Amino acid sequence: MCGFVGFADFKNDVSSMKNILINMNSTLSRRGPDEDGYYIDKNVALAHKRLIVIDPNGGKQPMIEKCSYGDYVIVYNGQIYNTKELKNELIKNNFSINSHSDTEILLKSYIHYGSNVVNHLNGIFAFAVWNTKKKELFLARDHFGVKPLFYTIKNGCLIFASEIKALFEYPSVEKIIDSQGISELFGIGPAHTPGYTIFKDIFEIKPAHCAIFNESGFHINRYWKLKSEKHTDSFDTTCDKVKSLLKDSITSQLVSDMPLCTFLSGGLDSSIITKFAADHYKEQDLPPLDTYSIDYVDNDKNFVKSDFQPNSDNYYINLMNENLHTNHHQIVIDTPELAKYLEDAMIARDMPGMADIDSSLLLFCKNVKNEMTVSLTGECADEIFGGYPWFFRADSLNSGTFPWSIAIDERQKLLNPSIGSMVNLKSYIDYRYNESLSEVEILDCDTKETAEKRKISHLTLNWFMQTLLDRSDRMSMYNGFELRVPFCDYKLAEYVWNIPWEIKALNGREKGLLRYICKDFLPSEIVDRKKSPYPKTHNPTYLAKVKGLLSDIMKDKNAPINIILNKDYILDILNTDGSAFSRPWFGQLMTRTSAHGLSLPSEYVA
Repeated sequence: MCGFVGFADFKNDVSSMKNILINMNSTLSRRGPDEDGYYIDKNVALAHKRLIVIDPNGGKQPMIEKCSYGDYVIVYNGQIYNTKELKNELIKNNFSINSHSDTEILLKSYIHYGSNVVNHLNGIFAFAVWNTKKKELFLARDHFGVKPLFYTIKNGCLIFASEIKALFEYPSVEKIIDSQGISELFGIGPAHTPGYTIFKDIFEIKPAHCAIFNESGFHINRYWKLKSEKHTDSFDTTCDKVKSLLKDSITSQLVSDMPLCTFLSGGLDSSIITKFAADHYKEQDLPPLDTYSIDYVDNDKNFVKSDFQPNSDNYYINLMNENLHTNHHQIVIDTPELAKYLEDAMIARDMPGMADIDSSLLLFCKNVKNEMTVSLTGECADEIFGGYPWFFRADSLNSGTFPWSIAIDERQKLLNPSIGSMVNLKSYIDYRYNESLSEVEILDCDTKETAEKRKISHLTLNWFMQTLLDRSDRMSMYNGFELRVPFCDYKLAEYVWNIPWEIKALNGREKGLLRYICKDFLPSEIVDRKKSPYPKTHNPTYLAKVKGLLSDIMKDKNAPINIILNKDYILDILNTDGSAFSRPWFGQLMTRTSAHGLSLPSEYVA
C-alpha cells in the first residue's frame, strides 16, 4: 500500500516543477513511510510514497518499462489479488517477469491489455500509467473504491493524488467550500456523493471507473457495475458458491512479505475472516495467526446495552481464540487519548468524518502497526449480505431518504442562519437520493420484497459502504498500515446481489444466509450473535472531554466552527448533555456526535 501524486499538462512544460511535485508527495509520507520516487518530463510529473508489503527490491516506483514502441511509467496504490493468473497470461504472451511484485504484473498487464486491463483485475487499486509514445495518461480505481484517487483540472492541467491534501500543494488549487460543499458536508456527510468532495472543483475518480487524459481532453469511462439477473441456483448450490467465493477471497488476500494479522471482534464477520485465515495458516504449516482486538479503559464498567450495541465483545473473542488457537493481542485505549486523536482523524480524512469511530480505528491501527504491517478486516459484510437494522425497520425503509441520515431538521439547524438561508439540505439530499435510486435495475421476476431490498442495498453499497471504506483507508494509511477487506470482493458481491432477499435474510435474520453457511465451522454463539458494530467507548469522561475541547474552540471568534455553525444551537447541545441531538447523526453510533468532529481546521476554509 502506498500513495501517489502527479500532474499532466499538454500546453505547458512541467519538467521544471519538481519542487511542486516533491511538496505534493511529502503530504503522503504517512501513507508510504518506507521509500519515495519521482519521474518527470515535459508533459507529466509522477511521484510515489511506498509502504513496502510485497517484494522490497522489485516493487520500487515509479516503475518504468521500456519498449520498442515507447516507455510506460506507473504509480500505483493497492494490491492485486489475481497476480498469479495475470502472470501466467503474460508469460504465455512472451513477457518476461523479473520480480514477484504486483506492480510489475500490473504495469505489464496494462501494456498487454491496454485500457481493458481493468476488466482483468481483481483487487484493491488506484493507479496511473503514462504512455510516452501516445502521450497519454491512464487512471483507474477499483470496483468499490477501496483505494482513493482525487483530481482537479486547472488551466488544462490535470492534477491528481491519493489524498486531497496533496492537491492543495499545487499552485492555484484553492481550498473553497461552496454551497454544494456545505450540502455535502452537513446534508450527506460523513458520506459523500460518488465522484464529489466537499471542496469546489475537486473530484474523485468514481469506483469502477477509469479515465484517459490526452491532448483531446479528459475522458471518463465506467468499466463495471452490479447487474440484476435472475438467480437460478438451488439453495444448496447457492450456499456452496458463497462459501467458495468467500474462501477464495480471504485466502488470496493473505499474501504479504511483511507481518500479517486479522482484526477479531468476536462478531460473525471478523470470525469468518479469522477462521478461513487460521485454517490456511495451518494448512501451509505456518505459525499461528496473530489476531487483534480493541477495547477501552473501564468499558465493561460503563457498557450500556442498546438496539445497535446489544453486548460487548470480550466473551466472543475469547471463544474464537480457544476454538482456533490463534495468537491474540488486545489493544486497550484510554479516553483522553481517544479524544486527543479526533483532530488527527479529521486530518487523515481531509474533512470531518465519524468522530470517535474514526479516531478509535486510527489508534487501533497505530498500536497494531508496532508489530504488524497488514491486517484483514470483516468490513463490508453487512453491506453485501444485508446486515444493518435499516434493512428490516419500517421507519427506515419508508423514510424517503437515506436511512442513516434521517435527522435532516437537526442537520439544517446546525448551520449558521445566514448560511442556512442559502442552503436547503433537504432539497439537496432528496436530489441525490432520487438520483441514486434511478440507477437501480429491478427485474420483473423480483418479488416485492426483493425489489425493495435491491433499492436499499444499492444505497448501502454505494453510499454507506463507501464511507466505511474511506474510513478504513485513511485511518490505517495515516499509520503506514494496510487494511484489506475480503468481503468487498466484486465477484462475491456480483453473486450475492442477485440472491433473493428471502434467501439472503434466511429465517428473518440479518445476514441469515451467511449465518447458515457458517454454522458448521463456527461456534453457535458466534453464528447466533446479534450484530454489534465497531467497538466504541462507553466511558462518560469521553463526552466531558470533547465538550471541553469544543468549548475551547468556540472561544475563538474566528474559528471556522463559529462562522459555519449555529453557535447558539451548539451551546444548547453542550448545556443539555447532547439531548438536543438525540437522534443518530449517522448510522448506528453517532448520537450526540461531537461538534468537534464536525469542525474544520482553519486551513480548509476559504
